[in-house]
Amino acid sequence: MAARPTAPVVAAYALAGLLTAWALGATLHDGLVEPGTAGAFGALIAVGELARWGARDGERDPAPLASAGALAYALLGQNAGHATRHGVLQVIAVVVAAVLLGSVPHVAVGRGPSLDQAARRVLTVAFAAVCFQPLYNSGHLDAWFGHGPYFAFVLLLLLVLTALCDAVVCALLMYARTRYPFGPLLRDELRGLIGIGSAVCATGTVMALAVAVAGLWALPVFCVPLLLTQLAFRRYAAVRTTYRQTITSLARATEVAGYTQPGHARRVAGLSRAVGRELGLSESELTVLEYAALMHDIGQLSLLDPVPAGATATLPADEQRRIALLGGAVVRQTGVPADVAVVVERQADPYREQPLPARIVRAVNAYDDLAEGSPGPGGSLSALEQLRLGTGRDYHPQVVESLARVLARGCLTRVPPG
Repeated sequence: MAARPTAPVVAAYALAGLLTAWALGATLHDGLVEPGTAGAFGALIAVGELARWGARDGERDPAPLASAGALAYALLGQNAGHATRHGVLQVIAVVVAAVLLGSVPHVAVGRGPSLDQAARRVLTVAFAAVCFQPLYNSGHLDAWFGHGPYFAFVLLLLLVLTALCDAVVCALLMYARTRYPFGPLLRDELRGLIGIGSAVCATGTVMALAVAVAGLWALPVFCVPLLLTQLAFRRYAAVRTTYRQTITSLARATEVAGYTQPGHARRVAGLSRAVGRELGLSESELTVLEYAALMHDIGQLSLLDPVPAGATATLPADEQRRIALLGGAVVRQTGVPADVAVVVERQADPYREQPLPARIVRAVNAYDDLAEGSPGPGGSLSALEQLRLGTGRDYHPQVVESLARVLARGCLTRVPPG
């Protein structure tokens, strides 16, 4: 789904680049303030970046320890009871230098952080430092809140605001690249804060408070819980990946048996997910939709005679419904969530009686069947036209138009057969 950078993306990159150049230049010119503290936090951030080994594509924050360390340094006001004197520019410079150092091995193997991730890190840390450092260094925070529980609450509030800023920036970058609806993108990012995001915020707050009281020795102690959380999350992500691979392999059974065309299930799943995101489905709903799209034809394994070319869209409505019900019965035996089976079972119902995921699978499956049956440059347009003609009963008009927009953007590459 990659596209040329648009104006918001270029603006984010430019702002992050200007802040980085300004911070590095000022720090090199003036020298490091309290180099021991800067070195300790820089080492923690670099280790956090090194720990991104094993991160999978699509993780919201592949280096949570580095994020927590960067935020803790941005919100650090004291070190073992002594006031710190580093400012906003040094915070940015130390974070950038540490991230670059920790990313060297990943860049060497071609798995370095993306430009979006780098820009978000700079902008997020700058936001936190700008919110905290001037107020603390001027003495306003000490006068207003002291160093009791209210001060801890202020730190946590600033980290929550920083996390919200990061979610907005991430959603804007995704929107600028894909033109998916901004609201659902932001909603998915905010939901992501409940998981690893909340752990990062909590660890960043505890680190800043612990260093203020106990000094730099608190850093290795309080980074261990987040490392363990990261390890558990990676294991969970690996299980989810294996689960999806199992479903994909099961979905290929219809291709191996000769009931459907090679690549059909993968094409329908990929295009259904793109249409679902266009229509505002959440990440969990998109997962159900993808699984259902992968397994939507599995009911054909119960047929004695294969459907010609596996094109169920051309069958009578009763036959389509029978195959869908057979497929739902098979899916219920696989252990996948019941929502997936419901989508498979109801994909052949009249669209006014279907849930949205079933409407999407029905329309996308019909499009792929019709497009594959009409080879040539006009096949896609002809398939879309037939879907539009069927919006009176068979296909939901909004789904068909969303499918047309997705195809027009060219944001999905068709999976080749085989």
